[in-house]
Amino acid sequence: MKNTHKPSGRPDVLKVLADARPEELDPSRLVDSARQREDLARIVAGATDGRAARFLAPRRRSAFRPLGVAALAAVAASVVVVSTVDWQEPADRPTAQPPSSAGTAAPGDGADLRVDGHIELLSAARQAESAVAEGTYWQTTTRSENVDVAGDEGHLFAVRSASTDEWSVGVRPGTASLEVSGLDSVTEPRTAADVARWQAAGSPRTVEFEVSNKAGSGRLVTVMGTGRRPLVMRTNADDKIYAVGPDNVTYKDLRALPSTSGGLRRYLERLYAQDNGADTGTSNRSAWMLRQAGNLVTMPVQPAVRAAAYRVMADLPGVRVTGRVTDPLGREGVGVDFPVSYPGPLGTVRERLIVDPSTGAMLSDVLVLVEPSARAEEAGLGAGTTVNYNATTRMSWGEHQITVPKNARS
Repeated sequence: MKNTHKPSGRPDVLKVLADARPEELDPSRLVDSARQREDLARIVAGATDGRAARFLAPRRRSAFRPLGVAALAAVAASVVVVSTVDWQEPADRPTAQPPSSAGTAAPGDGADLRVDGHIELLSAARQAESAVAEGTYWQTTTRSENVDVAGDEGHLFAVRSASTDEWSVGVRPGTASLEVSGLDSVTEPRTAADVARWQAAGSPRTVEFEVSNKAGSGRLVTVMGTGRRPLVMRTNADDKIYAVGPDNVTYKDLRALPSTSGGLRRYLERLYAQDNGADTGTSNRSAWMLRQAGNLVTMPVQPAVRAAAYRVMADLPGVRVTGRVTDPLGREGVGVDFPVSYPGPLGTVRERLIVDPSTGAMLSDVLVLVEPSARAEEAGLGAGTTVNYNATTRMSWGEHQITVPKNARS
């Protein structure tokens, strides 16, 4: 009988599983059919680790550690004073989560995994294998936004700080790595209701936010408005261009990373032990591994390594692949939720990565409120609100260094 059904446009399940499966699931390498069934069920069902854990190590952008290269973005560009807080590099602030599309679970709501999400994450791995392999500068452009609460009790309002960063990593001898942050920066009330509350407070030119990290808490003073000068930073030290876990690495190191999911996972597990000492539990280990795998996707690694990183992500205990979601810029992708939540200035938050399965690109790294604080709720920030995001709009090779604006400060 003739098949009259039109193609759905979604990945073919059997083909994607066959093409993108990790080498551990290759039938020729498995002992018996029982092992095959067990492993396939595990990667598709993605059994979760239900133990609650406070994940106090915020995400770290894939930068060179000692130089503190980060998404300085709007917050760093607008800081006037930081008091009574040993504030880490702004890149260590967690990022935010976008609203989910209809029918897609938000992080932390306890909903079951969607099988097609795992399949489409493996599809992203397959697409990543066909990327252009090499060039002179590895360049990314990101749009970032952070939400804070300002004002006095009873008169609180939410403020959004947004900006664009350009990062160009030189991988050839004699090339430098530069980041220009704070482009097109703006700090303003988040919604029309927040505009009214800000105006009622006298439209203050500067506002204060509560900030905290493991070292303590304090107040951050920020200037409202636009037109701040961008910041330019050199982000390499000799031939060291990125951090992978606790190590600063060269381009040669990146190109030598294991290109199979099993090899890459074992490599990351060794770094985890080096970075954390004693084991901190399955959930924290998975969160650390997911952060590192997500970072590798954004680095100038071999296409096969980028694909292996996605396969590692798909098989981490407790990591939830939630199917189709929409990122803060309106782009559709697959959500990959971290297995733990942790406290932030506005309440308990959880992180999500959003991946485009059709191209293998990392779209966004987002943070969502799971349990807002009383202060956040008073300012209109309820559960499910995106409080921070880094959305990648370009990630590709280039042959020329980026242009530094004439008004940039260093």
